[in-house]
Amino acid sequence: MKKRGLLATLLVALMIVLAACGEGESSNGTSNSNGNTGGNSGEEKTYKVAISQFVEHPSLNAVKEGIIAALSDGGLVEGENLVIDFQNAQADFNNLQPISQKIKDGKPDVAVGIATPSASALVDEITDSPVVFAAVTDPIDAKLVPSLEASGGNVTGASDSNPDAIHQLMDFIAAEFPEVKKVGIVINKGEPNAVVMADTAKARLAEHNIELIEAPIANSSDIPQAAQSLVGQVDALYVTLDNTVVEAIDIMLDVAHKHDLPFFTSDRDTVEAGAFATVGFKYYDHGYEVGQMLLEILKEGKNPGEMNIRKPENLDYILNVGAAEEMGITVTDEMKAYVKDPSTNIIE
Repeated sequence: MKKRGLLATLLVALMIVLAACGEGESSNGTSNSNGNTGGNSGEEKTYKVAISQFVEHPSLNAVKEGIIAALSDGGLVEGENLVIDFQNAQADFNNLQPISQKIKDGKPDVAVGIATPSASALVDEITDSPVVFAAVTDPIDAKLVPSLEASGGNVTGASDSNPDAIHQLMDFIAAEFPEVKKVGIVINKGEPNAVVMADTAKARLAEHNIELIEAPIANSSDIPQAAQSLVGQVDALYVTLDNTVVEAIDIMLDVAHKHDLPFFTSDRDTVEAGAFATVGFKYYDHGYEVGQMLLEILKEGKNPGEMNIRKPENLDYILNVGAAEEMGITVTDEMKAYVKDPSTNIIE
């Protein structure tokens, strides 16, 4: 009987110790901003990425797709350990501040601004957590960062513009289209990226005694009249990474095709849609690079202020040979010779 009593006492003591250990483990668990349990729970963290995109068009959509693909390849998969809060401003500047405020209140692990207006609004609103920009032409001029070198703060990202690309394209126009003396551009001067690129093109064209004629717009509804106003005044058309114009690029393409105006652009997607030529890269690849930057911040714990601003380096001429006839262009072997990777960048 005594042995049985002693055994019972030992069992009770053991149960008390086990219960105490269980309580200790619970008290050591910590909750993150997404409601996941850290500490000793062993549960995987769920990351939250908020994306603000100025407007949906092929180039910017490709950026977003590239970002998501890079995150997935890096082990962050939407619906598993990744939550993406996507907001589209629909090319309306009035939507930018409310979207940025909403993103801030949602406390994401990182906020991403695709295109200069969206990136600028996020940077103005969010000062204490990471902000990464994409598809921004001139981040210094837009006052997103003071330098392309790591400069502290909470902001980093990738520019989608290399001035060399514009210079090379303008040189191509001058060399291969000697009849072109005036180039027309439809431009929304409310977009800093469009202004910077237009000024770069204007200066380079002037070196070849070619004039850049501007047709300003305030919104996409102005594009038909602005494009038509250039007919008879210019010998070719050019479009920068102007989100308002690119959103309605079919209007520009229609004018170019109807009036046999060679049409040059600053992005591959517009060439694939029917413009003749650009010097550029794939926006999906640009987005993928930005996604890799996000992984460095989220999984490696990098501080955005320690990361240099990136820009496209692997530039190539991209020609749409199939659309050339629509613009009265005879494609020569000399034109094709500009292309480094014909299998990828000559579109039949």
